[in-house]
Amino acid sequence: QAQLVESGGGLVQAGGSLRLSCTTSGIIFSITNIEWYRQAPGKERELVAGVTTDGRTNYADSVKGRFTISRDNAKRSVYLQMNSVKTEDTAVYYCRAPPVYNTRGLEEQGSKWGQGTQVTVSS
Repeated sequence: QAQLVESGGGLVQAGGSLRLSCTTSGIIFSITNIEWYRQAPGKERELVAGVTTDGRTNYADSVKGRFTISRDNAKRSVYLQMNSVKTEDTAVYYCRAPPVYNTRGLEEQGSKWGQGTQVTVSS
């Protein structure tokens, strides 16, 4: 029943900005870390950014200083603010909820991927 839905992708000029959204349902959002990945044609899917349940963030070196990940627990959503975009940022962007484990170390909530949203940066 878990579902992650990305939105906000589109065409943007190099140097411009986009804000991606990931809305979730069917997961216990407050105990779930959320990650943004991207995959360009012919390339491996790569981790772009992550945010923990308590708001700690991490970024790939390629986007650090340009992208910002955040979460809104009330809306059960995660966002990726993309500033100063480059042509190499062109990819399908996916949000992912990693597995959640209970206090016994057993998986209580499995991994879930969104459907992806296309970001195309033109020069």
